[in-house]
Amino acid sequence: MTQVSPLSQQSHHPRLEPRPLDEAVYLRAQSEGLSELQARLLASRLPGYTGELAPLVSPSLRYLVHPEKLADGRRAAERVAQAVAEGESIGILTDYDVDGITSHVVIRRTLVELFGVPEHKLHSLIGHRIHDGYGISLPLVDRTLSLKPLPTLVISADCGSSDEPRIARLKAAGIDVVVSDHHALPLEGPPPSAYACVNPTRSDCAYPDKTIAGCMVAWLLMSLARSVLVEWGALPEATPKLSPWLSYVALGTVADCVSLGGSPANRAVVSHGLTLINRMDAACWRAMAARLGADSVPFNAETLAFQMGPRINARSRLDDPYAALHFMLAESDGVANRQLEVLDQDNQSRKAIEADMAEEARALAAPALEANEPAVVVLLEDGHPGVQGIVASRLVQAYGRPAVVLTRAAAPNMLTGSGRSIEGLHLRDALQRTFELAPEALPRFGGHSGAAGVGVPWEQLDTFKTAFLQAVSEQLGDTPLYPRLWTDGELSTAQLSLATLEEIETLGPYGREFDPPLFEGRFIVEALRPVGAEGSHLMMELSMGAVTRKAIWFRALTPGELPSFGVGDTLHCAYKLNRNRWRGRESLQLMVEHASPV
Repeated sequence: MTQVSPLSQQSHHPRLEPRPLDEAVYLRAQSEGLSELQARLLASRLPGYTGELAPLVSPSLRYLVHPEKLADGRRAAERVAQAVAEGESIGILTDYDVDGITSHVVIRRTLVELFGVPEHKLHSLIGHRIHDGYGISLPLVDRTLSLKPLPTLVISADCGSSDEPRIARLKAAGIDVVVSDHHALPLEGPPPSAYACVNPTRSDCAYPDKTIAGCMVAWLLMSLARSVLVEWGALPEATPKLSPWLSYVALGTVADCVSLGGSPANRAVVSHGLTLINRMDAACWRAMAARLGADSVPFNAETLAFQMGPRINARSRLDDPYAALHFMLAESDGVANRQLEVLDQDNQSRKAIEADMAEEARALAAPALEANEPAVVVLLEDGHPGVQGIVASRLVQAYGRPAVVLTRAAAPNMLTGSGRSIEGLHLRDALQRTFELAPEALPRFGGHSGAAGVGVPWEQLDTFKTAFLQAVSEQLGDTPLYPRLWTDGELSTAQLSLATLEEIETLGPYGREFDPPLFEGRFIVEALRPVGAEGSHLMMELSMGAVTRKAIWFRALTPGELPSFGVGDTLHCAYKLNRNRWRGRESLQLMVEHASPV
């Protein structure tokens, strides 16, 4: 076996850079009683933040703004309430990812369990990522129009804002469409054929938080519908509120990578939702805890992001998304365990497909990197369309620039693609500019600042790429592009303790735009050994002064590699603090994200 350094297969090593710190937030946080470390973490995650710190530091549902503030919220809620009161047939149409699935669960459980709608009056409409495509697609419209009896109301969640032509078809058939969504609206505004469009990103919407996930919009809409039904006397005042469903909203919010930074709403629902999840009242949470092992409880935001989210998403990436819905709705542990087994197998398949596609994508990206283009656009002709987004994320991590990964679409002569962005580039805005430069090359696109989807005619690929690169250049200007790891500085030997981890955890939840703390420091290697099925992970003991801590570096090596350092060498590490639970005992473990010999 040859001795090569970790990450040697990548074109660029990440640079460790200290997070810029907002001095005003730093001083304010300390004056409000936070420790120096906590103040440092806040000040580097909230640049320019002038609002109150309390709603972010101590998340609470009392900071949620009333759904009446949502444009069209009252109109939409009254239409849902009317359908419930008059016994109408209702379609629930949602996206196939975690945000869409959790939205579906919130709407369905509310209608059935709180509003008393019989199951036979409801139709679950979830598109197939590959056969149907995103949103209120033509195949989903056809499926809706073939239902018997025909629904008179369709409630969308996590989609619909850009689907005017399909909504018009449903309206022409006598179906009212209530859109609930959080994706950016087209320039022409909300779809005019929709009965109502509840979307906090609307320019005329007074709801103060534009970053909430689709599942949160659905939760607010259904909460308002409950209030309307109580007002009308159609439900008793004692009807339970929807707060138990915030467990699903927490999962959807974390998995959809919406901001957990300056958003009191997102921080509140994730914090409260995790408390609900850790009661293990629902079969889906118990099944996942059993799968991950007793030491996995209590769940935190990273459990949702890296364990639950990928399993639910894997199903819709590769196959029919309904198994994910059945898993979330399972009423018994047996059903939940069986459905989770299906999701788990899909996730293993997804990982294998992803590895092959990522390797091909890195090879195809080489010319763009040599030309120092501001973004990477690659076509994987035989790639799986369900895994594009993950591969795009891998390219962003490796090269520090936005990436779009395209594969063949189900429609002839079309390509479908997913994009992922970097800090400082609003991807949806870049695609809007691409459309202005070359409308024929981008007939369909949607998304938000960090992620987006596109449809590109095959013969227009070069035109799309040229226009997209220009759009990205216009936004980024002369910003240097390279992979970065933002760190929170160094810890002293005394801070390498569980007490420091507890200090950090009290500022949670962590997620997008409120990243888990990453520290850097120099350690001496006291012991190391490759672990894992292919020896790709490194288990180490690292010392700083008189303190020695166990550490693990996942995916440090490719199969067959040996590390380029040994016992006694000094490593410059980027690492997180982690609570290692083993048979009821807890100890501090370092999770190494990157390391290089000094």
